[in-house]
Amino acid sequence: MRIDPEGRTAQGITTFVLFVVLNVLYLLACLPVVTIGVATSALLEVTLRYADDERGHLVRGFVVALGRNAWRGTAAFVALGLPAAMLVYSGVFWLSLTSVLSAVAGALALLGACYLLAALLYALALVGWFDAPLRRTVRNALLLPLVEPARTLLLVLIPVGSACLALVAPQTLFLGATIGFSFGAYVCAFLLHGVFRRRQAHPSELEPVSPHSGQ
Repeated sequence: MRIDPEGRTAQGITTFVLFVVLNVLYLLACLPVVTIGVATSALLEVTLRYADDERGHLVRGFVVALGRNAWRGTAAFVALGLPAAMLVYSGVFWLSLTSVLSAVAGALALLGACYLLAALLYALALVGWFDAPLRRTVRNALLLPLVEPARTLLLVLIPVGSACLALVAPQTLFLGATIGFSFGAYVCAFLLHGVFRRRQAHPSELEPVSPHSGQ
């Protein structure tokens, strides 16, 4: 039995392997922790490009994007990720108490953390997809959840839902270690494309940006 290298089966297997390799490279790039921002930005950049008519190379593009997005990806992660982590810690603390006021404070803190998580995802995607100063990138990222509430909800549900699934069913961690992050970013890429195209058509709410020269 011969397999046609140009056939759909062979191409499907090749794409699957590339996503697995991309997933492993992403996890390795996140190991120093401080590089989570640039690694996620590079992952979103290559999956955004691949979701746009399968342009670019997943693995080689990821390695290139790591170097290109190092400064802005890390800075965006610090600017939005650290406040989000602080709000999560605050929310858990307040919810551990028993009063009504502490429950309200905890709920508000967690809602704020979810908002900043959405802004962080937008910021890291903007870093990879557009050329813009960091200040403008962060500003647009903070505004996008307000002007795109439906897509933002879906965007946040993907990582939050995956994390909850891993807690409830630890056996799914194997999927996360092999293809979960890369495939999740690929799904997010379609949502992000919808947001970016819509905002470019109606840019009044955001500061204008130009497409990334690496595209």
